[in-house]
Formats: sequence, C-alpha cells, structure tokens
Amino acid sequence: MLKKSELLDFYWSFAYKRQQVFLHRISPTDVNLTLDPIISKYKFTNCYRSCDRVSQYLIKNIINSSEYSPQDTFFRILCFKLFNKIDTWEFLSSKLGEISISTYKNNDYAALIDQYIALKGKPYSGAYIMPSGKKEFGFERKHRNNFALLDLVLKNNLQEKIWLNKTLDGIYCELIELPTLGPFLAYQFSVDVAYSEYSSAEESDFVVAGPGAIRGIKKCFTDIGNMTYQDVIKHMASVQDEEFERLGLPFNHLQNRKLQLIDCQNLFCEIDKYLRVLKPDLVVGNKRIKQLYRPSQNNIEYGFPKKWNCALPQI
Repeated sequence: MLKKSELLDFYWSFAYKRQQVFLHRISPTDVNLTLDPIISKYKFTNCYRSCDRVSQYLIKNIINSSEYSPQDTFFRILCFKLFNKIDTWEFLSSKLGEISISTYKNNDYAALIDQYIALKGKPYSGAYIMPSGKKEFGFERKHRNNFALLDLVLKNNLQEKIWLNKTLDGIYCELIELPTLGPFLAYQFSVDVAYSEYSSAEESDFVVAGPGAIRGIKKCFTDIGNMTYQDVIKHMASVQDEEFERLGLPFNHLQNRKLQLIDCQNLFCEIDKYLRVLKPDLVVGNKRIKQLYRPSQNNIEYGFPKKWNCALPQI
C-alpha cells in the first residue's frame, strides 16, 4: 500500500510548471507565468524526455532518417549514445562523410576522437556517466573501450537481432548483456531504439528506476509497501489525469501523448533535485545541484518519432 508523503503534490506541481515554462520558451505569449524561482535558476530536463535538446537532435537527424537501413540505424543510435554529445557526432560526421557500419573501422573512429579531445576537450556529455570499460576491454582511454564495445556488437550481429524484439523489455534484455551497460544506460538506450519506426516497442511497455528516480520516490512516499520502484512509476503514469485535475493544474500534454513511463521516471529524478533546494534538510542521498539554467542561443524546430504522429500542444 502506497503511503504518500506531504511532498507528493510537488511532483505534479513541478511537472505542470516545468511544462508551462517549456511551452512559453518555444512560443512566447502574453500570458504571465508565475515563475518558480527554483525552476528559473537551475537546469531541469523537460517533462517529456523526447523534448530535450539532445533527444531532439537524435530523433530528427538519426532515428527519423529514412536513408539508412535498420542495421545502420541501430549502429548510429548506439554510436551517438556512447558519447551523447551533438558536437562529437558532428565532428565525426564531418570527418567521415557518414557514420555507418560500412565506414566503421575501430582505429579510424578512435583516432578521430583523439583529435577531438586535442582540439576541443571532452567528447562526452555531462548528462550521465559512461563507464570507462577499462576492466572489460583493457584500454586506457574510455573512447577506445567504447569502440571495442561497438566491435562486440557487430561481431554478435546485434544490429540484426535487436529489431526482432517486439517490446521495450526485450530490447533492454539484449542491451543489458553488453559489457559496461548497466540497468540505467541499457534502459535509456532501449528507449532511443524504440523511437525508431523499425521497432514496434513502445515507451509504455517497460520502465527501470534509476538512482535519481529512487531518491525522488523516497521523498514523495513514506512507504511503498510490497510495490517495486517500477510499480510506483507505473502508478504515477496511470493516475496523472486525476492528479492534475485534483490539484487544478491544466497540464498541456503533447498532442495525443500523455506522460509516458520514462517521463514519469525522469520527473522523479527532477523532483529529487528540486526538493534539494526547497527542502535542504530532507536528506535522501542529497547532493547540491550543480547546473544552473543558461538559455540556449539555438532555437529548436521540434519533431518527434515518425510512428507517434505527434505534435507540440497548442497554447
């Protein structure tokens, strides 16, 4: 039996306010927003994972590209996600002409990342930590172990096998077997694969609770009884409409798409960060929020996986 804490309502109010800020930023109106000082100051991901800048780039430039085969599409998704940084991908693309299985040679790709590091510094995004892989593959430099992982993927013909899985859970079970990919990364990568029109899997199939989400759940519930953390996330997705209505919050969903399991999972991560500022005395593995919000100078033309037939909400 779930026992709510007094902080649970902040989960829904945060989601509402964060979505309003997102919509106002992409389509400014004369509507006066009640700006939350914490949301205004610190960097929080969007309510919908697919709306974040890096996900948008991946969806529009890699996943939705119709010129690549299913096998190349999987390879390109994985190659992008190993670094999860747009600038790194564009550097590789500019040097190689295209990133595909046919152009892939471990030493050539690794040498280009060596060049990138010499010219620009870190090739990895700070969104999550990619394990070094030294123990598994033996190289001193992380990116060389990443490409050793790609070698293993191709050797095992995973670019063919991955599309035989009809559910997100099935994709996850394939990826979790890869060295260095723990539950969090395997789940995140699985969702990106499932965005492709080559996959019949959906975000609503399956969820894995990451460390940040678990901290958020512990702040929003005093007891989850016999439920798993995944069960709690599924519960939140199932009650979202009634909870927003109960609190008088007219949440603007994506057109024909409510918050999915991964979105509710991510929102627990974000409410954990939010409550570190709002309730600093509430210690649940607390760490100080390090990233401040800095407006981007680059506007995004939003697009979503082709198979969703989805658009931004009207405001």
